[in-house]
Amino acid sequence: MTNPLMSGEIADCGTGVPRWYALYTNPRHEKVVAKQLNDRCVENFLPLYRTWHRWKDRRKQVELALFPGYVFVRIEERNKLQVLKTPGAVNLVSFSGKLAALPEAEITALRNALDNEICAEPYPFLRLGRKVRVVRGPMAGAEGILARKRDKYRVVISVEVLMRSVALEIDGTDLEEA
Repeated sequence: MTNPLMSGEIADCGTGVPRWYALYTNPRHEKVVAKQLNDRCVENFLPLYRTWHRWKDRRKQVELALFPGYVFVRIEERNKLQVLKTPGAVNLVSFSGKLAALPEAEITALRNALDNEICAEPYPFLRLGRKVRVVRGPMAGAEGILARKRDKYRVVISVEVLMRSVALEIDGTDLEEA
């Protein structure tokens, strides 16, 4: 079974069914764009993670976009102009002029992982490695590449359309080879 998020499904024109799409934003405008989309009643998802940043005079925990430069929006294809008119929005990810839809299951799995406070952070985009499938927990059904950080297992889920990856901390007993 392949990871549908990695395949970058192309949207079916004119179905009238809301699908998830990746909206490319101006650099470091993800939170502003997400707030404006909320104000316009456009369903969106901005996955964030917490990290420590250090400046000369202080150290502070900040929330950053897990996929820098992107906000996920759930819209009907015919409503894309409403989204693109949002200040800070640049374009919807597309291939050969067709919007690249993201599978609902992958967005749901990512949302569940973050809602359950699973440790997540950006990870270099990977193609090679040992493919694994999560069999239990909020990420059940998700497929990715197994990685380790110290004594913890991480599953790296790559979003082929964006050429970005995210590493999620998962218990090793919840994994099986894909």
